[in-house]
Amino acid sequence: MFSDKANKIFQEVIEKYHEKDTVEQPFENPYHSENQLIDHLLYRKCWIDTVQWHYEDIIRDKHIDPVDALTLKRQIDASNQDRTDMVEYIDSYFLEKFKEVQPNDDATINSESPAWAIDRLSILALKIYHMHEEANREDASQEHQMKCKAKLDVLLEQRVDLSTAINQLLEDIAGGKKYMKVYRQMKMYNDDELNPVLRKK
Repeated sequence: MFSDKANKIFQEVIEKYHEKDTVEQPFENPYHSENQLIDHLLYRKCWIDTVQWHYEDIIRDKHIDPVDALTLKRQIDASNQDRTDMVEYIDSYFLEKFKEVQPNDDATINSESPAWAIDRLSILALKIYHMHEEANREDASQEHQMKCKAKLDVLLEQRVDLSTAINQLLEDIAGGKKYMKVYRQMKMYNDDELNPVLRKK
């Protein structure tokens, strides 16, 4: 099933990142875009999410230097754009994959595209990894560990449900029960022509 592949790759990414555990480390994709396109896209997507997760941790340091914080804010903005771009690349993959499918007359559209659901699955993998760390942190109180273990159980259940929903959505699209219609995000604040502050510059 597709979600099994995605969850496996997401876990691979997160473990690889934490070998060095620094946002400055270089990125290398083990999957080739020529013959492993979806694997390549999933790996890249989760790497972006993983680095941004740690950006968000760093910028919440109350003692961060203001200049460093501004630089980091720019990095987060760029990462958000990369994240959106990757979602659109993944949706383009599915549009191509299902382009020959003729939707049934009673086919319906889903509230979100496959790639935006996969985006949530990638973030969920990060929540699970870090909640597992907290649930097993030796310097934390037993109460903290128990609370985090309870949260982890919910996250694991959520991953099962979301994985099942993604698999079902892809099956429904392949079978003509649902059809894909992708709206590009058209973010305005990074665009020199659409952001009035940047336009004035």
